[in-house]
Amino acid sequence: MKPNEKQKSGIGAPGGFTLVELLVVISIIGILAGFTIPALNSFKRSAVLNQTRAEMAQLITALDSFKAAYGFYPPGNQRTYSLPSDRFMLSPLYYELSGTTLSGANYVTLDGASQIKAADVSTAYGIGGFINCTRGSGEDSAVARNFIPGLKQNRINENITNNIVRTTMLVAAVGGPDVTYPANSPNVNPWRYAYPGTSNPDSYDLWMKLSIGGKTYLLCNWSKQVQINSPLP
Repeated sequence: MKPNEKQKSGIGAPGGFTLVELLVVISIIGILAGFTIPALNSFKRSAVLNQTRAEMAQLITALDSFKAAYGFYPPGNQRTYSLPSDRFMLSPLYYELSGTTLSGANYVTLDGASQIKAADVSTAYGIGGFINCTRGSGEDSAVARNFIPGLKQNRINENITNNIVRTTMLVAAVGGPDVTYPANSPNVNPWRYAYPGTSNPDSYDLWMKLSIGGKTYLLCNWSKQVQINSPLP
């Protein structure tokens, strides 16, 4: 074969690929993608769960510190809602763990991130006021403490309770993480809290629901194992 004929045939042409070689490369890429995409999804899921576990551990520590200071855990929401889950979702936990000051007609959190009218506390939570609150002076004074210092803004979110009261709640930093979960507040997923608890009748229940890839994950303080697609509180 003459040199010019060899080049025309494509055999040995510099930088060239035959159709078979291209198909082999595409097949290899497809196989690698088949392994890589599930691995990336698994890594993302683990990162979301680990982040939320760390947040729950911080809240548990804060709740234990609250009890050490006051002799009991913060109250839960005492109101009755048409959806029982709303009562657990809309807890006064942020105000009690952050600490407040009664300034005129408003409770202001020690971190300065939120305030609520004293008259609205009962409407929102069915309680007369917050326990962890600075009030009075002299021997009868009470000084509030912030049990969750350094709380980032992505872990709190405002909520309109009963379409009237603007409150602030503790939420998961990761969101749903699906943007439509829970449906009533896109990408805002609050911590659920009840005291006394049902699963922990001698203390409290604290839990978080996460929707990831079509599955619902439950992280809670009454089980060390993450529960998947199980009946939720």
